[in-house]
Amino acid sequence: MTRLRLRFILPMLLLLATITVAACLLADLPWTARVLAAAGSLVAYGLLIRQLRRTLGRQELIITAVGDGIASLRDKDYSVSITPPQGDPALGRLVEAYNVLGDRLRSQRQDLYQRELLLDTVIQASPVALVLTNSTGTILYGNLAARQLFLDGRKLEGASFTDIVQGAPVRLREAVLDELDTLFTVELHGEAQVFHLSQRRFMLNGQPHRLRLLKQLTREVNAQEVATWKRVIRVIAHEINNSVAPIASLAQSGQRLAGQPDEVQLRKVFGAIEERMSHLAGFVDAYSRFAKLPRPRVAAVDWRRFLGSLHAVSAFSLEELPSSSQGWFDESQLEQVMINLLRNAAEAGSPPAETRVSVTESKGGFRVEVADRGSGMSDEVLTNALLPFYSTKPTGTGLGLTLCREIVEAHGGTLEVVRRPGGGVAVTLWLPPFQGLRASVEPDSIQTP
Repeated sequence: MTRLRLRFILPMLLLLATITVAACLLADLPWTARVLAAAGSLVAYGLLIRQLRRTLGRQELIITAVGDGIASLRDKDYSVSITPPQGDPALGRLVEAYNVLGDRLRSQRQDLYQRELLLDTVIQASPVALVLTNSTGTILYGNLAARQLFLDGRKLEGASFTDIVQGAPVRLREAVLDELDTLFTVELHGEAQVFHLSQRRFMLNGQPHRLRLLKQLTREVNAQEVATWKRVIRVIAHEINNSVAPIASLAQSGQRLAGQPDEVQLRKVFGAIEERMSHLAGFVDAYSRFAKLPRPRVAAVDWRRFLGSLHAVSAFSLEELPSSSQGWFDESQLEQVMINLLRNAAEAGSPPAETRVSVTESKGGFRVEVADRGSGMSDEVLTNALLPFYSTKPTGTGLGLTLCREIVEAHGGTLEVVRRPGGGVAVTLWLPPFQGLRASVEPDSIQTP
């Protein structure tokens, strides 16, 4: 820029110097005076050109430094600062504005770095396995818990998530590759582990990304089960005491009446004892069915006839039937499962037409799904849905889904509960083929058609 300016200014100054010298030499003055005037003019113009070159050069250096500094800011290098020039207020204000901007960006970057460091420390220390993937399924970030779960502590970044989960247990692989939040159980290192999976899709820098969060709930579930059993014991003890105390009082009254027989009063006493005993027996029986679930007596069952009989109990929409019309399961037990699931859907407010049942062949067995459009489940309810005696209903026993899971697992199958996109819940159970049942039930519990 300095050269460009001098290219136009120097010719003009030289022209003026030539004219001035010529005028001095041609002036009507003594020759000595004319020579001195011409020499003085040349010296003055030389000093002017020199000062002009110095001034423009200093401005050029400042402008170049500001340009380089802005390029450094663009490259996220905020360490460059410029010394303000002396005697040039305009350029001084420009340099000061640049230095203030650099200091502010440097401070913000340091603050952001500290926050990122804190966030990374928290995420790495979290027991929740976190995996972030891009649109192609490449892992962009995985914390320590995710590394331990999927790759024995090795680095996940840069690998294909689909390839990584190929070595994971089948149930874990199916869950993380699906699109839904779910609660499932998988066997790891010889022990059954309970996981809750949450996953979200979002846009980052204009590109779709997917975040998966896997929380291991085994310890929480075990602690919750202990607390639940304590609560159940308190309830049972309270109910038994409420029946035993009146029975003891009635027994004393019966002893007094035995000395002076009064048939009418004795009938009342014995009737009251019978009523309390019947109430107590019914209460205990309701809770003992879960602990005394018999082994499934497996037999061939026609799916169409089985599902048709359920219509008499609860209305629903039948979506799909398998190509094979015959399944192998304990009809009465699976009927109890289906009735519980359909009743739950109705109590959740799902219209009968929106409660859909489908049966499809899957992995050699059968996949049965009951999907509704009811009120759905919150994260807390979904996490605790399969716990014994956990219920959100004022009069619920909390045994419905737990009993369903026990029945399905006794058949050698699996049961899972997921939230449906758009609202509602889908309960999916898988029943193994006949050959798979042989290893999971006693030989005498299999009935041939």
